[in-house]
Amino acid sequence: MKQIKLFTIGFTKKNAETFFNRIKSSDIKCVIDIRLNNVSQLAGFAKKDDLAFFLKEICACTYKHLPQLAPTKEILDDYQKKNIDWCEYEARFNKLIRQRDIGKLFAYDALDMSCLLCSEPSADKCHRRLVAEYFKQLFGNVDIIHL
Repeated sequence: MKQIKLFTIGFTKKNAETFFNRIKSSDIKCVIDIRLNNVSQLAGFAKKDDLAFFLKEICACTYKHLPQLAPTKEILDDYQKKNIDWCEYEARFNKLIRQRDIGKLFAYDALDMSCLLCSEPSADKCHRRLVAEYFKQLFGNVDIIHL
């Protein structure tokens, strides 16, 4: 099995120029939006319809929204309201993606040169890192690159 590249990016604390230049310069073929809510006014340039247009026009890549790769509202709310810490969030989210069997959503090659999108500025405490690590564990030869 050949090595594939799977990217991740968050849009918070990035202006549109920085965000789209990172996608374009990395030659990403598809951005996979793994946010639960992709239409919030707080999303700015990263709202669903705008993002799909900008990615196509600026980066020549496609856009998919897959909320199956997002946490449940309950898990997210519990973490944001500090009812659970990061370790508990991580455990609950990892259990959820195993239950959802998210590996069935993709063929191995379909992930190559794709980018998981969420809002968090860095991947260390973001579910996009957990999803990427799950795919690496499941498929093996996955090089994860956090933009």
